[in-house]
Amino acid sequence: MLKEQEQEDEFRKAEENVRPRSLDDFIGQDQVRAQLRVFLGAAKKLGKSLDHTIFYGNPGLGKTTLAQIMAAELGVNITTITGPMLERPGDLASILTNLQRNDILFIDEIHRMPIAVEEVLYPAMEDFKLDIVVGQGPAASTVRMPLDRFTLVGATTRLGLVSGPLRSRFGIDLHLDFYTPEDLARIVIRSASILGVSIDEEGALEIGRRSRGTPRIANRHLRRVRDYALQDGAGTITREVADRALSCMNVDEAGLDQMDRRILSVIINNYEGGPVGLKTLAVACSEDVRAIEDVYEPYLIQQGFLKRTSKGRVATVKSYHHLKIQMKGKTVQQLGLLDNK
Repeated sequence: MLKEQEQEDEFRKAEENVRPRSLDDFIGQDQVRAQLRVFLGAAKKLGKSLDHTIFYGNPGLGKTTLAQIMAAELGVNITTITGPMLERPGDLASILTNLQRNDILFIDEIHRMPIAVEEVLYPAMEDFKLDIVVGQGPAASTVRMPLDRFTLVGATTRLGLVSGPLRSRFGIDLHLDFYTPEDLARIVIRSASILGVSIDEEGALEIGRRSRGTPRIANRHLRRVRDYALQDGAGTITREVADRALSCMNVDEAGLDQMDRRILSVIINNYEGGPVGLKTLAVACSEDVRAIEDVYEPYLIQQGFLKRTSKGRVATVKSYHHLKIQMKGKTVQQLGLLDNK
């Protein structure tokens, strides 16, 4: 029992090291990495803070990791906070005044930051000044406090919810897209070597193919497949072992999990393939609206299982085939007309 606990502790320590520490270790997002190399190299040569940067893309694609890598490459400190945690302007002011020269302030979920807090950022980002209101009522006055130059790095899954004035103040905006199965396989192999897990290339590719184009999910699948392999007595994670483990976890060949299939099934069986509104769909699936919109829907749309129309969500012909459901009442042509509306 003690030996098993020691092994688990070793696994936990190793898992902390899975996150890449440099651009050289970061796999995938080649265009983003190439641009960051240029921007970071220029900032180091000039001895100046990097332009304010915003990363946008679906959850788990590496936005936080890249922010940490930026700080490491520049040799500066990074302060991390989420948008909802900044409830009052004073919360942000205390953070800004404690930043040292060229430090990075990373705000995750920046689209969820209150407008009153956001407005404090405007002069801080443009002029590196902090406006402080002294007094109350007609006698109130504004005092401008100088700040050390810093870089604001924002991350969001919903770029459209970032206000125009805030978005325009970012000098660099970088989009992170879903990863290819091959890139995810390389990530899995790297993580496996750090975790001390034996896996072959086909096993890593099988996990990569069924991880929704997302490194966070690929690493999570690797840990669960590792658990399955240990229980099954398999020395190495092969394609067959990965397939059995992921099937046991209700992750199918396309990487769809139980909720993905439920969303498609509800649209097809309950609403004749759609269109159906997002709120109605969320209630029918017993899932949160934001979870469907931010977590499940992007991948289903990207893989061609789902389409958004002006009237609501529509299941595509591909989703019928994937779920092995015979089309009734609607022909392929009718679905095509709905998709194009």
